Amino acid sequence: MDTIERLTSLFERFPGIGPRQAGRFVQFLLRSSPSMRRELIEAVQRLGSAVHQCPECMRFHAGEEKICSICVSDERGKEFLMIVASDADLQALERSGTYHGLYFVLGGTISLANEKSANLRIPQLLALISSRKELEEVVLAFPANPEGDATAARLKNEMSDFVNRSSLRITTLGRGLSTGSELEYADPETIKNALESRK
Repeated sequence: MDTIERLTSLFERFPGIGPRQAGRFVQFLLRSSPSMRRELIEAVQRLGSAVHQCPECMRFHAGEEKICSICVSDERGKEFLMIVASDADLQALERSGTYHGLYFVLGGTISLANEKSANLRIPQLLALISSRKELEEVVLAFPANPEGDATAARLKNEMSDFVNRSSLRITTLGRGLSTGSELEYADPETIKNALESRK
C-alpha cells in the first residue's frame, strides 16, 4: 500500500468519513504547504502529552490539572449531574449556555445490534453518584434514537437503588430534539428547549 492509500485508509476510520471524503482530505494535504502539514503533525503528536481525561467527568481536556475546569468550578451547580454519551455532546450543551451543572461522559450508547455495553463507564458513574451527597438530579441527555432510549432505560434501572434510598430525581431531556437527532448537531435553542422540558 503506498503512502496516499495508507493515509486515505486511516482517514476512513474516522466516524462518518467514507472513502471519497477520506480521499479529499489527502488531496487537500497534498496541496497544502509543508508548514501547514507540520502544524497538523505537531497538533496530533501533542494530543498524547497535552490532553488528559478528567477522572471526575471522564471528558478529555487540555488543561494543566488532572481535574477539568468544569469539575473544579465553584460556579457549577453541584446538585445537578448530566450524563452524556460523548465529549461532542458535552461541548454542544456547553455552547447552548443553558446548563450550569456538572457532567459525566458515559463513552457511548448501548448498541442494539449486539446489546453490548462493556465499554460504557457505568461502574464509574455509579461510584461517582454514590460519592456525591449533594446530588439532587441526574439528567440523562442521550440522542433521541433507539440506542439513546435503551441506554437511558438501562441507567434508570442501574440507579434505582439511589432513587429508593434518597430523594434523587432522574430526568431525561424533553423532545425539543426530534427523534433520531444527535445532540452534537443540535442548535443552542433546540438544546435549551429540550433542557427546559425535561421530565
